[in-house]
Amino acid sequence: MVLLALVTLLAACSTPAAEHRNRRRTPAVAAKKPEPLRTFLGPDGVESSAIIAQNKLPGTSAWQITSEGPGFVEGFADHNYAQQGDTVGLYVSTDYPSFQVIAYRMGWYQGLGARQVWTSGSVAGVYQPQCPVQASTNMVSCDNWSLSLTMTITSAFFPGDYLLKLVAGDNSAYVPLTIWQPTSTATYLVMNRSLVEQGWNSFGGYDFYKGTGPCILDTNSYPPCNRARVVSFDRPYSGYGASDFLTNEYPMVSFMEQEGLDVTYCTDICISEHPSFVAQHKALIALDHDETWTNSERMAVLDAANAGVNVAFFGAATFVRHARLQPSPLGIDREEVDYRNAAEDPLSSQGGDPLEVTGNTWASPPTNWDSESFLGQIYSGFMVPGAPNAPMVVYDASSWLFADTGLTNGSAIPSVINSDIDHLDPSGPFPQNLQVLAHSPIPLSESYTNQGTWNGNTYSDTTYYTIGGSGAGVFDSGNNVWVATLQPCSPSNPGCPAPMMRRLTGNVLRLFGQGPAGQLEPSQPNWSTVTPAGS
Repeated sequence: MVLLALVTLLAACSTPAAEHRNRRRTPAVAAKKPEPLRTFLGPDGVESSAIIAQNKLPGTSAWQITSEGPGFVEGFADHNYAQQGDTVGLYVSTDYPSFQVIAYRMGWYQGLGARQVWTSGSVAGVYQPQCPVQASTNMVSCDNWSLSLTMTITSAFFPGDYLLKLVAGDNSAYVPLTIWQPTSTATYLVMNRSLVEQGWNSFGGYDFYKGTGPCILDTNSYPPCNRARVVSFDRPYSGYGASDFLTNEYPMVSFMEQEGLDVTYCTDICISEHPSFVAQHKALIALDHDETWTNSERMAVLDAANAGVNVAFFGAATFVRHARLQPSPLGIDREEVDYRNAAEDPLSSQGGDPLEVTGNTWASPPTNWDSESFLGQIYSGFMVPGAPNAPMVVYDASSWLFADTGLTNGSAIPSVINSDIDHLDPSGPFPQNLQVLAHSPIPLSESYTNQGTWNGNTYSDTTYYTIGGSGAGVFDSGNNVWVATLQPCSPSNPGCPAPMMRRLTGNVLRLFGQGPAGQLEPSQPNWSTVTPAGS
């Protein structure tokens, strides 16, 4: 205290002249210029000095939720994505007297998984009111909650995927937020899947696939008649608040950041609102279980591919569900519409754009768009819950995908396939230069399909083709847990697929990061040799 008082006194007594003399005696130090960004081709893709430097910064494992005490905390943000300079509002409900928010950028960070970039002060806790259900659509919205605090996105928020950790006593929950950089021309654009996450979010009892109340609008058993027709982003995600980010997205984020790849991030809503952003990059990376798309988002990707941007679909069932966005009281595009029945959708009776009317699938009237024409495959079904992961079986070991693996035709990579699956349908409008890279049998005892069966099996295919003219490559894993298989496994697990799947993923990213893939590896059509016929 004495030393502090002395320093304060000396500062107060200092004269302007003395300050000027002191400044003159201090050697001038030029401001350190930031190092120029360097990118270079590495074994797993195009690397960036900025991402490498970012992941050398101190990391922490404190982002993880390891245990829970009594009580609760939950919340949501009024932004799906934000950029530096934005102010994000947070709406939090808790039965604790106070809580705190800690912002973590998710990445590699010496294997700790995240870096802490911001912490709020102590905020008074509020037990927010119950979120009402809109009777006409079964939409649950918490736009009746009061604002808890705001967070300014400063320059400390390096672009990336963030988890905002709400901490109240012994309880924690997440709020996801993506920070994007509109001017980015990074090699890879990772697209987070907010539409799917919200469509499956059962907070308050309703999502696009089930509900807890009586039927509305129809009495059909499928899709369930008590489902929501509109879901709101103005509510927390169920569970711990991160939806399925940690399984269906984060393993890819962690892998790319560990390898120092030149990556940036944007959500599907970000791309819906800024469709030209996709064309600023060499490759779009779509993640596990990316089934729900808006028309603006769909056209952004089709246009970018036709301009030479490679597209890697690491999940299956892509382009199955069809949604559109509308405003909520808290902002634009905060409500997601998917009636899954064109006759119920008011836009249909109002003579709206057929490409915006939400039938059960994109292939349903009045949209009538067959995604196989772009993906190269068709959604063929799913593995039943609880079934063990099936092996991935190599079909064309000579392809670039299996370079440096030692695999041969018929080799099986264990524990790779589960959840939704895609496969080749030769009767559909697929690209005729399609190359089948893997052709993996899935026993009917462990799966459901309405797309045909062969000798007691359906199939999951991995395919690739290049677009004439632009040269862009389109890769479809045919498997909805590819990203999840990138997670490191225990050394005691000899069947761990991670080392091989990380090698295959690196091969995709290396090829797709070098510009239109067709210029280096034009697809070699072999679909007509696939047997059994029709699979």
